[in-house]
Amino acid sequence: MIDPFQLPERLNLAHVFLHAQAAQHPARPAIYFEDQVISYGQLADATNRACDLFKALGLAWEQRVLLMLPDVPQFASAWFATVQAGATVSAVNPGLKPEEVAYYLNYTRAKLVVTDADTAKTIDGVWAGCPHLEHVLVAGGEAGAHLDYDAALEKCEPDASIADTHRDDTCAWLYTSGSTGFPKGAVHKQHDFVFNALTYGLPLLGYGPNDIGLSVPRLAFGYALGSNLLFPLLAGGATALFKEKPTPEKFFQMLAKHRPTVFTAVPTALNNILSSPGLEHADFSSLRLVISAGEALPAELYSRWKQRTGVEILDGIGSAEMFHIFITNRLDDVKLGSLGRAVEGYEAKVCDDAGRELPRGEVGTLWVRGDSMALEYWQQHDKSKSTFRGDWCVSADKFQHSEEGYFYFCGRGDDMLKVSGKWLSPVEVENALLQHPSVKEAAVVSFKDADGLDKPRAFVALHAGHAGSDELAEQLKAHVRAVLEPFKAPRQVRFLDALPRSDRGKVLKTELRA
Repeated sequence: MIDPFQLPERLNLAHVFLHAQAAQHPARPAIYFEDQVISYGQLADATNRACDLFKALGLAWEQRVLLMLPDVPQFASAWFATVQAGATVSAVNPGLKPEEVAYYLNYTRAKLVVTDADTAKTIDGVWAGCPHLEHVLVAGGEAGAHLDYDAALEKCEPDASIADTHRDDTCAWLYTSGSTGFPKGAVHKQHDFVFNALTYGLPLLGYGPNDIGLSVPRLAFGYALGSNLLFPLLAGGATALFKEKPTPEKFFQMLAKHRPTVFTAVPTALNNILSSPGLEHADFSSLRLVISAGEALPAELYSRWKQRTGVEILDGIGSAEMFHIFITNRLDDVKLGSLGRAVEGYEAKVCDDAGRELPRGEVGTLWVRGDSMALEYWQQHDKSKSTFRGDWCVSADKFQHSEEGYFYFCGRGDDMLKVSGKWLSPVEVENALLQHPSVKEAAVVSFKDADGLDKPRAFVALHAGHAGSDELAEQLKAHVRAVLEPFKAPRQVRFLDALPRSDRGKVLKTELRA
């Protein structure tokens, strides 16, 4: 295995994560999809054919390919083929609005797009305004006038040549989940993915050849790309993919059919699973580990999950800027309510607005450094300068760092409230609300009272069998006052059927504030 702190100068992700493994065990399952079992050898062959296809269409080194695919095997072959050819890959979910599709096409200047049939129709409607796009390849059938990706691969000759890329060559963009505007592309190097896989993915998650991954987040996001494709393949394991919407019902179906061992999730998905009628008959015995990230994991939700399933959850934090998780709990060291400690190879600190490290226990901005940090945000020079400061990545998150070395998430910088002259973490209030038996989901944001002062307002979605009322709102306020300091209790409680969320599963607090 490669030493993450002494990576070779010549490095290509397609070789490290796929072809080196396929050479050792070509017949071993790599991907389970519907009724297909795709071996390492078959995935490597599809990748080589896709590499030949892309080059025949004119793809050159350092050019960009955009994937707009659901979680299907073609995502893997197209992703690896792009990198194998020395080009740069980025991915977004399919099913976007026309203005979003046009934005990504023009922002990446992608010559090639690999997508599904429905998104191809959207591309047709905006193509006239996207001068860089030359080829649309449709995977999964119904290509129409476009090039059929699957049929084209059958006709191609496998090109097993791998671009002799440098470890510091750019190879992928990962998109931020910015709260406003279109996402920014964080530009990553070849070695970023290998470094995190060998410091976090394999040693802390313990991926091995007998593991099968399953994920709620989609492969278009760096979180799932690592945990549910790159990490299991590097370990000689497998991943179970599905293209449908990740509902609790689909999770139970995949759990029963493929018996995954590692589940990549977000707290909302875990909450929905625990609230689903299918929970009664679910068999969790194959799972050895759940990974949670993307939003804060409430202690109450962690306890409910452990009580019902017996499966450990490792809560952590990662970002598009750092590729993947850099602070996490560990199997032998779970600190309830915290995000754990920094991963080996990463350093983290909590700083004030001037960049000075704060004493332990004080609330400040999280700074992190490690050898998977992106180079920049594409076409965002000023934002890049404020985020990437030397070796350090300055996050938008507020944290506390305990004397014992554990990191506690307090909220995004624009989510924090100052009430009665004291800092209030919305996460703390949300966790308190979730302890009430009627509350399924909760989000806390600020509003201005009659005097123009910031006060907390709670938006709550209830479990089945409960109905919102003025009486329940007062009960929830009293509940928080009993659990926390009284000033932290929400001044207003509003009831919703469900909280608004992005395609990454994060609560859209900007909508709630509005």
